[in-house]
Amino acid sequence: MDGKNLPGGKPPVLKPHWQFNLWYVVFALIALAWTRDLWVSSRQVQPVAYSEFVQHLKEGRVESVTVSSKLLEGKLKAPLPDGRTRIVATRVDPAVAAQLDQYGVRFAGAVENTFLSEMLSWLLPALVLFGLWGWLARRMASQGGFGMGGLLSVGKSRARVHQESDVQVRFADVAGVDEAKDELRESVDFLKNPKAYGRLGARMPKGVLLVGPPGTGKTLLARAMAGEAGVPFFSITGSEFVEMFVGVGAARVRDMFVQARAAAPCIVFIDELDALGRARGIGPYTGGHDEKEQTLNQLLAEMDGFDPSAGVLILAATNRPEVLDPALLRAGRFDRQVLVDRPDRQGRVEILRVHLRKVSLHTDVDADKVAALTPGFAGADLANLVNEAALLATRRGAESVAMQDFTAAVERIVAGLEKRHRVMSEQERRTVAVHEMGHALVAIVLPGTDPVHKISIIPRGIGALGYTLQRPTEDRYLVRRSELENRLAVLFGGRAAEALVLGELSTGAADDLAKASELALDMVTRFGMAAEVGQVAYERPRNPFLDSAGQLHAERPHSEATARAIDEAVRRLVDEAFARASDILAQRRALLEEGAQQLLGKETLTEEELKPLAERARAL
Repeated sequence: MDGKNLPGGKPPVLKPHWQFNLWYVVFALIALAWTRDLWVSSRQVQPVAYSEFVQHLKEGRVESVTVSSKLLEGKLKAPLPDGRTRIVATRVDPAVAAQLDQYGVRFAGAVENTFLSEMLSWLLPALVLFGLWGWLARRMASQGGFGMGGLLSVGKSRARVHQESDVQVRFADVAGVDEAKDELRESVDFLKNPKAYGRLGARMPKGVLLVGPPGTGKTLLARAMAGEAGVPFFSITGSEFVEMFVGVGAARVRDMFVQARAAAPCIVFIDELDALGRARGIGPYTGGHDEKEQTLNQLLAEMDGFDPSAGVLILAATNRPEVLDPALLRAGRFDRQVLVDRPDRQGRVEILRVHLRKVSLHTDVDADKVAALTPGFAGADLANLVNEAALLATRRGAESVAMQDFTAAVERIVAGLEKRHRVMSEQERRTVAVHEMGHALVAIVLPGTDPVHKISIIPRGIGALGYTLQRPTEDRYLVRRSELENRLAVLFGGRAAEALVLGELSTGAADDLAKASELALDMVTRFGMAAEVGQVAYERPRNPFLDSAGQLHAERPHSEATARAIDEAVRRLVDEAFARASDILAQRRALLEEGAQQLLGKETLTEEELKPLAERARAL
């Protein structure tokens, strides 16, 4: 409404609105009564010196006296000239008053001003209490606790943001995973130059999932990708989304994507995705209102909702892809899955060269020879190997790390720490020597087995009283049936040697029996290598999930008759392997006892020291 349209052309005058409240009157009456009481009391009471108060007492003018801790108040029989009927004086110590009264001087008590001390007596504890409370609240807020700051920020994303200048890792720092780097390099190029890649209508993948065993360098690859792209890098683990409060995980997912869109182009890296993205509806107590499921649902919605052309790439890593929800793995969310597997021999050489640059090496160290000793090692294992070798060289006071340090480090990682102070009886030492030499001789004689690198009767690890170290010379991806049968025979070589030389068995072959039984069972139920049960895989893929009872599914996909046939086939394979190992050792019993004596004398035999014995064993 415009004021010029009103009569007179003046805007309306708004009158103030007063709201009556009865409490205002109550407080005003109380203040008035208190003020009147102070004024009346000040008109009726005459403050006097203590000496005058005593004089009034001596002259009989005081009718009554009221004594408090600090004051004396007297009621007079007759009013004073100014009309006051009461006098008040500050008390003085009676002994001091009697002494001063002798001299006829005027004396009065002084009231100490205790207002400041009384104020501090209750104010200081309150300040200390509030200060301590505020410090705790800030500390809890900074750690995501439940103080005022923590409650206000509990739904905020905990992703650690690394600017492009902070990430110093590049693809050149990651070795042994060339195929994975090639896959990620395309996404990096897309982030750098989206127009060139989009000219034919292509779009950048919304999500890239790095899959592989632990220690293969998935997190390092993610950081290298951010470093190559030169964009902000948001890093968070899957477990950091979930809290005890319902809805917090979903709120953190929303906040993280809001920050990512604001910082685009950028990379959002979620490590250990399986902690967040487990399949929904698995287990006895999960349902639609489970906190983890709400968080996962929010992540799925956010990945569907954002535009890939905005330059936000979702990168995740897991070593358990089988437990992830299928909705995460469909096209349009994690469009691309990149396998980061254990490196092959050439990959291990490249990884070792990266880590060997950081230590002082002896001239006899060859990265190819070290890689040959470490089949199955991941990148983290190789980094640990180099560190262990450097520690061993430092411990023996060497100026550089030699090949013997790497050999000792491999043995320490594979077999465990030497326990030279563990005392064994002569009978036990002889049993262990015969057992290990039995393994070595069978492995030397049979073709296609891994070469024996070292034999030792020095206890290692938790329960190993000795060990025979076999290391393959090349990476193997397929194994023939004859090679598996030879492995079974090698596993039974120690037990067969005990039965042949000592005439009785010991508990030292417990681990060999377990490995041989598992290998024979796999040959029958997984590889179809038993004629009794046919070319059928009787072992179903292992289900990682738990059923409603909290136990693994134990139902068998075959009948009792088939189970009996499987047991008989496994038993036959095991018995044939034991008999085969016994025949090999029986033909070479003299070499077996000779090698056992050498092992008792030296405690450790290397590959070079075993050569004469191996040549004689193969000649028989």
